[in-house]
Amino acid sequence: QLQASGGGLVQAGGSLRLSCASSGRTFTRYAMAWFRQAPGKERQFVAAINWNDGTTYYTDSVKGRCTISRENAMKPVYLQMSSLKPEDTAVYYCAARYGVSADWDDTTEMDYWGKGTLVTVSS
Repeated sequence: QLQASGGGLVQAGGSLRLSCASSGRTFTRYAMAWFRQAPGKERQFVAAINWNDGTTYYTDSVKGRCTISRENAMKPVYLQMSSLKPEDTAVYYCAARYGVSADWDDTTEMDYWGKGTLVTVSS
């Protein structure tokens, strides 16, 4: 029901825009988030946006380099990434959580997950 796309191979310093599209349902009252999982590491939070007021949250390592956006529940959720670093290399997943939140560290709180898209940043 969620599908992430837009990943690829990019050089350090480059940019990518990831998209998360929904199918089969509309995530009207869901907060949307991006997580990533690097090889051999746990899945970690990247960015999130609440549905009610558009409040956004970012993990410290991407602040100032990434922007999550969502026009409305009918449109994809985007993650614009710039100034990419090799340490950003990971599979990126979009996820949805009913309601709103300010705490995104617990991946088990997410209700829906999409298949990931691989981002590889070369040095």
